[in-house]
Amino acid sequence: MPEISLLTVLFLVVAAFAAGWIDAVVGGGGLLQLPAMLLGLPHASPAQILSTNKISSLFGTATSAVTFGVKVRPDRKTVLPMALLAGIGAAAGALVATKIPMAWFKPIVLVLLVGVAIYTALKPSLGARTALRFDGRDHYVAAGAVGMLIGFYDGAVGPGTGSFLIFALVGFLGYNFLQASAKAKIANVATNLGAIAVFAAHGSPLWILGLIMGAANMLGGLLGARTAVARGSRFVRIIFLVVVSALILRLAYDVFYS
Repeated sequence: MPEISLLTVLFLVVAAFAAGWIDAVVGGGGLLQLPAMLLGLPHASPAQILSTNKISSLFGTATSAVTFGVKVRPDRKTVLPMALLAGIGAAAGALVATKIPMAWFKPIVLVLLVGVAIYTALKPSLGARTALRFDGRDHYVAAGAVGMLIGFYDGAVGPGTGSFLIFALVGFLGYNFLQASAKAKIANVATNLGAIAVFAAHGSPLWILGLIMGAANMLGGLLGARTAVARGSRFVRIIFLVVVSALILRLAYDVFYS
C-alpha cells in the first residue's frame, strides 16, 4: 500500500462526499472522485485506484438506492432483474478491462455524450412524466438489456455510467427523471458489486482508504438522494445536463490533448 498523508486523505474524503452527492442525483460522481484519486495517489497502481474507487462508490450508491427505494418506490419487477443483469455485465466488463485499449472507448463515449446532451436540451419535456414505451415482457427485456450493456461498460470503462443509465431509462424506456434516478442507483449498486468482486481478486484494493472514502461518499449520497426527491424531476434534469456537459469537456480533453 502506498504511503498516504493525512492531507491527502482529507482531500480524498471531500472529493468522495461531493462525488456521492452528484452520483445520487444524476450519476457521474466518478468524474470528480476518480481524477481526485489519480491526483492524490500518484504512486498507486491503476488496479488499486480502480478497485478502491469502486469500494468508495458502493457506499454512496447503496445509501442513495435505499433512500430512493423508500421515497420513490420503483417497480421491483423491472429494477431487480435489471440490476442483476447489470452486475453480471459489470463483472464481465471488469474481466476484459485490461485487454481493451482505453483509447478505443473515449472517442465513442464522447460522441454518445454529446448526442445525449443535445437530445435532452432540445426536449424540455423529456423525463417530465412517465410514459412507458413498452408493455409487459418487452418492457422487462428492454430494461434487462439496458442493465447488461451499461453494466458491462461500467466494469470495463466507467465514466458516466449513472448518466447513461438515467438517459436510457428516460429516453428509451420512458420513465421520468426521478423514477429513472431511483432505478439507476439500484442498478449502479449491482455494477459496483460485480466489478469489485473481480477487482478484489485481481487488483489489491486499498481497503482502509476505500472504507474511509466510502463513509464520506455515503453521506454525500444520502444528502443528494434527499435533495433529488424533494426537488423533483425538473431539478434532476438540470443537474443531469450540467454533469453530462462536464463529462463531455473532460473526455474531449482526454481525446484531443492526452
